[in-house]
Amino acid sequence: ENMLKELVLKQYSVNTLKLYRVEFAVLLVLLGTRSVDDLTEEQIRAYLLWLIEKRKYGESQIHTAVNAIKFYFEQGMKGERKVYEIPRPIKPLLLPRVHAKSKLIELIQKTANLKHRCILMLAYSAGLRVSEIVHLEIADIDSGRMTIFLKRAKGKKDRVVALSPVLLENLRSYYKMYQPRKYLFEGAIGEMYSIRSVQQVFSEAKDRAGIKMKGGIHTLRHSYATHLLDAGVGRQVRKSFER
Repeated sequence: ENMLKELVLKQYSVNTLKLYRVEFAVLLVLLGTRSVDDLTEEQIRAYLLWLIEKRKYGESQIHTAVNAIKFYFEQGMKGERKVYEIPRPIKPLLLPRVHAKSKLIELIQKTANLKHRCILMLAYSAGLRVSEIVHLEIADIDSGRMTIFLKRAKGKKDRVVALSPVLLENLRSYYKMYQPRKYLFEGAIGEMYSIRSVQQVFSEAKDRAGIKMKGGIHTLRHSYATHLLDAGVGRQVRKSFER
């Protein structure tokens, strides 16, 4: 309970709170009636090894498990940094999947639903994350400056990205047709459009365009950054998208 309260007070994301809660619960269930506070660093190492060997945890899951344990002892229990010496697995360096420009044009052109087409265009032409798309409000689109304002994006930092004239034209048509009230994309009763719905939009668009390459809507963001580099925009673009 202390751990969950601290996560909320420090305004960690809902997704992080859920992940930490699940991973820490795995440890608690394994311990049964034994107190987690009595664990030694060596026992925590043994537990992480068990996760890797028995539960087949990958790099990302192990990182989350370590962070959850660290947060419990250091933040939830206000203890000393007793688990900092736990070795972290090295994440593999994976190249992002990138779509060909011709395929992305086909993907967008074959999306007849105007709302869905605007979502896909935002993800690609502005390089937005899916969480940034669903949190966009109407007021965040500045046609005067031709910019899109992203409030508290990744790392809880505001940022501004360029607004494509073609995208703006489509957004204006979309606004006249759908009349959203607050969020740029809204569900049936005016609530924020769900991340799952956006992912489904991309999945169905891939099928229409005959794209077989694996990967979710985040591949549009990687494709945007790569295509800018191919056009000679500069290496700083790639650095900003790796964050």
